[in-house]
Amino acid sequence: MGGTLARAAAEGHKVVVVTATDGAVGEVADGVLEPGETLEARRAVELQRAANILGIDRAVQLGYRDSGMMDTADNDHPGCFWQADLDEAAAKLAAILNEEGADILTIYDSYGGYGHPDHIQVHRVGHAAARLAGIGRVYEVSMNRDRIRALNSMGPDGDEGPRADDDRFDIDKIGFAESEITTAVDITEWLDTKRAAMAAHQSQVGEDSWFLSLPPDVFVQAFGTEWFRRTTPEFVGDPVADRETWLLD
Repeated sequence: MGGTLARAAAEGHKVVVVTATDGAVGEVADGVLEPGETLEARRAVELQRAANILGIDRAVQLGYRDSGMMDTADNDHPGCFWQADLDEAAAKLAAILNEEGADILTIYDSYGGYGHPDHIQVHRVGHAAARLAGIGRVYEVSMNRDRIRALNSMGPDGDEGPRADDDRFDIDKIGFAESEITTAVDITEWLDTKRAAMAAHQSQVGEDSWFLSLPPDVFVQAFGTEWFRRTTPEFVGDPVADRETWLLD
């Protein structure tokens, strides 16, 4: 949702990004890190660099260890976010929300986008924190499952997310069906900014990654709209006919 963040910042809203983990268990190509440099140290630098590009006012880290992909040994590490006490983590996030006087909170959907345990935990902790802090509007950022299927049918240069033929991901669980999406934000005006912020995460998104190698027209189709489901207050109306086009109206 980098485009949404960039638009909100450009319109004068204060934007704060809270990151749960250090990214220490992420995949990184050989030769990316400098001698003696740790992945978590690099990820912290890249996070701030991307935040600067998007115009974010503050980037906060909750301090948990990366939990790795689902069903790996890293899930059992006592310091990882997947093992975090829900009430304790929610209280940490709620304290930040109260400090900032936040009006809106965005979190992942219940499947964490593509089943990543830390993303699922963000969903759980986020909803709990919103209740503690009395946040009136909560949005779950997700993907458009129907759009993913359509783009996958275009071939390898037309993917919007994890490939449908990648056995690590269940295409039937990823994102929401279009009929369930309450909010679709057109961010094409901020697409170059979003792409630059993605590229700032060099340890995760290399120059040869599919994210950055998509042809411009396909990149627009894949990333030019950001999809959300508003969970509070309850969305009233038809999610298609009455779909919101912005979070901050």
